[in-house]
Amino acid sequence: MLDQTRIEQIVEQVMSELRQGERVRSGPTPEVLEPTTPPPPAPIIKHGGNLFQDVDRAVSAGRLAYEQLNALPLSIREQMIHHIRRTMRENAQLLAYEAWQETGMGRYEDKIEKNLLNANKAAGTEILEPRAWTGDGGLTLVEYAPYGLIGSIIPSTNPTSTVICNSISMIAAGNAIVFNAHPSAENSSNHTIQLVNDAIIEAGGPANLVTGIENPTIETAQEIMAHKSVNLLTVTGGAAVVRQAMGSGKRAICAGPGNPPVVVDETADLEQAGRDIVRGGSFDNNIICTDEKGVFVVQSVADELKRAMSRHGAIEIDLAQFDQLKKSIFLDDPSPGHYATMNKDFIGKNAGILLAEIGIQAGDEIRMVFVEVPPDHPLVFSEQMMPIMPVVRMRNADEAIDLAKKSEHGFRHTRRDAFQAARSPRPYGQGDGLQHLCEERALLLRFGVRWRRLLRLYDRQPNWRGHYEPGQF
Repeated sequence: MLDQTRIEQIVEQVMSELRQGERVRSGPTPEVLEPTTPPPPAPIIKHGGNLFQDVDRAVSAGRLAYEQLNALPLSIREQMIHHIRRTMRENAQLLAYEAWQETGMGRYEDKIEKNLLNANKAAGTEILEPRAWTGDGGLTLVEYAPYGLIGSIIPSTNPTSTVICNSISMIAAGNAIVFNAHPSAENSSNHTIQLVNDAIIEAGGPANLVTGIENPTIETAQEIMAHKSVNLLTVTGGAAVVRQAMGSGKRAICAGPGNPPVVVDETADLEQAGRDIVRGGSFDNNIICTDEKGVFVVQSVADELKRAMSRHGAIEIDLAQFDQLKKSIFLDDPSPGHYATMNKDFIGKNAGILLAEIGIQAGDEIRMVFVEVPPDHPLVFSEQMMPIMPVVRMRNADEAIDLAKKSEHGFRHTRRDAFQAARSPRPYGQGDGLQHLCEERALLLRFGVRWRRLLRLYDRQPNWRGHYEPGQF
């Protein structure tokens, strides 16, 4: 593990590079930080400004700002996006620390990566170029237009990075946003909203393009969803809030629960697959809906995959030890083939905290616990949101794909395959809608984890990891 002096040097180097401006969007990638608990300043939460005590005032201020924005030239909007990116880079470390301290979930160093990725890579005005084509029937010109005022519901799992991503992409498209933070993460989310507002004003844009609710609740979120002046909803959260948004009568773009499976067959680069499963499945302690939640591996390579995972920061426990652990992390005892209700006290906690429940001492350098389980084990079907990974040994890749599909519950959310290019993976099923990526060499699948490779993939298919593009709004 790096010592404190080296960590501070790395942070300073990263932040120095990021302050150099917009070139970072295609420039060098920051070095991944090791776990640490630095003492940044306490959060500065201002009262008033673009935070309002009631929804009507927040919506009215946002609607006025939207009208003011669309009277300005695109060059001002571009300056606003530039200033937001810069401000978010400069405050990435502080906002990550605030979110980590306030929610008690995830890893501080991973939250820095999430903030930086969104500050640097959330799509801006550059994708708003009009399209035109001509033919015998005449000329067609397509230009993007904004929706208006967007109501955005923010989760506790990504309380700052979601605000950053949504602000950049939605404002770039010419919209205003009224945010409702999660009540358990309101300070870090609202601080981010205030910093975005300050950056916009500094760039010459209108105040209140982003507004928030000073004391957000479930009721204020419902008011935003139902408000007649809100034109579009973007919701990140659990199944209940997504169902409510989908039933609001408005167009809604929602990111709900996921249980992403990983299929590993005998052609995979097992060292890379093991490394990426650990790094991805433990990223921010598995609280992100796109994190790997279960591994389905062909039995001929299962032992080698597990050894690779162990070499890259994971610890294996046996089924008897897990039976002891589940008394802490499960609130119920589901029958085989059904999912468990997870104990919120352990969601987003480090692997060492889970291991301590069964008498094993481990430091923060241990990122994941994994356990080999039978195919019908409840952990396979549960969105655990903590770094405990079920590994299922399968007879062949086809059976692995079948069980992986079943474990995903038809969410149509995310899947990962670790196959060599020589193999043409069998589809999960026509029309599944699952976001899928099969790499030539093996699995890679974490935003902010393998930066260089990921950013190349992002450029090829920029919305596959859930990033909103201005063109969508």
